Amino acid sequence: MNNRWRSLLLSGLCLGLTGALVSGLLPASIEAQAGLAPAPARRAGEGAGPFNRMVIRNVMIIDGTGAPPYGPMNVIVSGNRIQSIQSAGTPGVPQAAAGAGRQGRGGRQGGGPVTDHEIDGTGMYLLPGFVDMHVHGGGAPKNADVEYAYKLWLGNGVTTVRGVALGSGAFSASERARSEKNEIVAPRIFNYQRPGGGSSAEGLREWVRQNVNMIDGLKLGAMEPELMSAVIDEAHKNGLGTTAHLQQGGVAQMNAIDAARVGLDTVTHFYGHFESLLKDTVVQDWPLDMNANDEQHRFGQVARMWNKIYEQGSPEWKAYLEEHVKLGTTFDPTFTIYSAGRDVMRARQADYHDKYTLPSLMDYYQPSRLNHGSYWYDWTTHDEIAWRNFYQVWFKLMNDYKKMGGRVTTGSDSGFIYQTYGFGYILELEMLQEAGFNPLEVIQAATMNGALTLSEWRASPVEFGVVKAGKLADMILVDQNPLQNLKVLYANGAVRLNDATGEVERVGGIKWTIKDGIAYDAKQLMADVAAMVDKQKAARK
Repeated sequence: MNNRWRSLLLSGLCLGLTGALVSGLLPASIEAQAGLAPAPARRAGEGAGPFNRMVIRNVMIIDGTGAPPYGPMNVIVSGNRIQSIQSAGTPGVPQAAAGAGRQGRGGRQGGGPVTDHEIDGTGMYLLPGFVDMHVHGGGAPKNADVEYAYKLWLGNGVTTVRGVALGSGAFSASERARSEKNEIVAPRIFNYQRPGGGSSAEGLREWVRQNVNMIDGLKLGAMEPELMSAVIDEAHKNGLGTTAHLQQGGVAQMNAIDAARVGLDTVTHFYGHFESLLKDTVVQDWPLDMNANDEQHRFGQVARMWNKIYEQGSPEWKAYLEEHVKLGTTFDPTFTIYSAGRDVMRARQADYHDKYTLPSLMDYYQPSRLNHGSYWYDWTTHDEIAWRNFYQVWFKLMNDYKKMGGRVTTGSDSGFIYQTYGFGYILELEMLQEAGFNPLEVIQAATMNGALTLSEWRASPVEFGVVKAGKLADMILVDQNPLQNLKVLYANGAVRLNDATGEVERVGGIKWTIKDGIAYDAKQLMADVAAMVDKQKAARK
């Protein structure tokens, strides 16, 4: 059945459900989360810089392009940009105490310009700041202050976020401007919003034209083909990007390949992919007692598609991915946000929760028919096995797309389903490796690929996402090799046995997060988060 006939048959149903399906049949209580306080002004001592000349010395660089690490290097930052990258010596050869690449008399490098600030990166790895392509800022009753999310993101190395949406349009635009001026401690913000304008193509187009100066792009659902085509076309005419959560209530008329054919830039989550590849049906064969407003049905049943689609390597599988490559679709899988479905006990007991997850956020995660994503009403072994099987197919789809030349990015959708801001993002990197990406490919997805996607429809060139002279100084430093173990990127580090002492220790964790040339002590950011958690715990006693 072609899209037009499907649209005609389903339009009455989908128009009737438009309000409920905006994010995929969310409970009515979601509206109560609108209460989100903006970040406080940046306080004295929060971040150092920007400086006329800051030097990060003796680092190993992973530049985000997929190139192998190299070093030792000195990275010179002027204001908010990387000015140059210079050799700091030869690997394996002891360096002189001063000289080339070292600071000379009078605070000058080899007699060169004055250095205002210096970071000793000896033994450290420097990477581009991470790009989280799918975030929400929270809001009561989860976290009433967006500062909590910001510091968790920065503390876990995320220097750029795409809000889908971060908060309301006006709130997100204001926070974006304040972050751009570094008036607040926050990542770089891209403001994507759901379009208004009613249910007509011209109404949608007019909404885009009226809001073009406030937003960077659109977050779409699975709309009727005519509407989807119109709103994407108008977005692109106005230099805006598009991403879509092709929710189950609309995916029968607008799956992932349908959306890509009318110009969609990014498919987020898994919705739409599996429906595009169904083998024996054109819509999922739901159980007879299915109720899509029951979130355990919604999240539990979708995983039952894992063996209902064309198999990996089949002509249909290959043709599907090849067409997306040709169309230039970006896949943003957000593996992390559904991962609790395959092992809820692991997600509930993650070792960062006690120190860094607000009690109010932990409350929100608990089984509840009122809170979105808190669908563990009676989660069973059957459900977890279905999700484990589903993930294996989903992993293969994303890895094959990458191998064919398709772009894959990293997003977390944290703040739901036991995934706390920042920590959920690093789990996404681990899950990309589980899917078959090697660590350099993971870093490329987390940095350069996100920057390319966010810059695609903008007039300006790509400004971040790689460590290169002339680019914005958005970088992170970690004192362990993340290619050897991605777990060292978690803000609380990784557990390791010290064979010299026989003691168990935590190693790693981001040491410095640099955004716009401002160096933030990532450990202090996380101490601030821990203090927020302690304050709320004390208030509950």
